[in-house]
Amino acid sequence: MPIFYECQRCTACCRWPGDVRVSDEEIRRLADFVSLTEGEFIQRFTRLTRDRRGLSLVEKTNGECQFLESGNCSVQSVKPQQCRDFPNLWRFPGFEKTCHAKPHPVDAERYVALVTQATGRPEEYVRLHPSAR
Repeated sequence: MPIFYECQRCTACCRWPGDVRVSDEEIRRLADFVSLTEGEFIQRFTRLTRDRRGLSLVEKTNGECQFLESGNCSVQSVKPQQCRDFPNLWRFPGFEKTCHAKPHPVDAERYVALVTQATGRPEEYVRLHPSAR
């Protein structure tokens, strides 16, 4: 039985180190949201990923996401897909030790519906990517 993880917006995931990759479309949305040109946004808020294959959001000096402000995501409505997908479409062993998402065992159809709603991914994508289940 699949488990749907209901995000509690604890922001623990916003404090983990690593790349938060951003696509061209995400850069456009984020830049527009913070009232910058794409070029300005790239210069101010991104860096080359460690594998040199794309751009990632820069972190604050303490390792937190640049957009974590007062315990909330300041770009919640336009946050990157990678952020939307956690912890239902990707996660790492032991994530539940710091993440406060509530696990809900659900049937397969309910899982697809809930993950589609939570991530904005199409149902077909969710059905084809069961690796996190």
